[in-house]
Amino acid sequence: MLVAASALCTAIFGFLLGALRIFLPVTRQLSLVTHGSLIAAPLRGACMVRILLLYLCCAVLVSCGAARENRILIGSKNFTEQVVLGELIAQQLETRTHVHVERRFYLAGTYICQQAILAGRIDLYVEYTGTALSAILKEPPSDDPHTVYERVKRAYAQRFHLTVADPLGFNNTFALIVRGGEARQLGLRTISQAAPYTPQWRAGFGYEFMDRPDGYQSLERTYGLRFAAPPRIMDLGLLYRSLLAKQVDVVAGNSTDGLIAARDLTVLEDDRHCFPPYQAVPIVRDQTLSRYPAIAAALADLAGQISDQEMRQMNYAVDGRHEDPQAVARAFLQSKHLE
Repeated sequence: MLVAASALCTAIFGFLLGALRIFLPVTRQLSLVTHGSLIAAPLRGACMVRILLLYLCCAVLVSCGAARENRILIGSKNFTEQVVLGELIAQQLETRTHVHVERRFYLAGTYICQQAILAGRIDLYVEYTGTALSAILKEPPSDDPHTVYERVKRAYAQRFHLTVADPLGFNNTFALIVRGGEARQLGLRTISQAAPYTPQWRAGFGYEFMDRPDGYQSLERTYGLRFAAPPRIMDLGLLYRSLLAKQVDVVAGNSTDGLIAARDLTVLEDDRHCFPPYQAVPIVRDQTLSRYPAIAAALADLAGQISDQEMRQMNYAVDGRHEDPQAVARAFLQSKHLE
């Protein structure tokens, strides 16, 4: 029904726009912007036909927009854990709210998801508290998870009209990762112990890690690391493949990545605490919560349910065993008696 309604709205709007173009001189035509927003060009004269057509176009846009109220749009960033979390929340909301949920996954990184939720193109996605604090709010980091969460929750409500729900339970911090064999050979457990070796190492980092103040900038400032060449910037999906293929010697991954144990990789301990806490938290538009109050209770039931080990296992199920994220999410919800 939603698809049919959307198609009908599009057809009616296209017809009205065509008629409007006939009545308006070419040099004064209306211009369209994607995603359904209309920029009105100045109209010459007081032609009632033009005004009526313009009014009808706007009315169609409003009525089409109203159809979006019958669905919840879930977004995610572009890596496995985000897709699994997005699917978990989507299934939970489908069960608890009985509202159609549309999945809009793989939306690149933090900044794209932030702009999407502010623009109303998604209603909800999972963020990490340390990322929100440093990358979005541009505030100095803190070592205390509760302090970081409260600062993010307060600022998001005041500045963005976004609700930060309770943490899901696990902390997915940045992690410097090396091949396990070399870590054992050199006796490496911490980043400080690795520092003397990094001038001979090649590094591979994601673009977001390189760009963010809580990423490479913090790492360089805290440990003074130098590498054999400037770090290679690569897609997150290529990091471990490049490390295992010995194309690079160290990568910046996430502490809950499923392939770490499965591929005999070693996480170097952040012994100087340069990376802040990264608790996973659902971010929801206030307008969406007002429209669907049941979302709050559904998310509350997920709070504290996912441990670091459980998140790592779900990530490995997808990355290592190539299981469907939908099936992985469904199995987890059933194990917690949430479905």
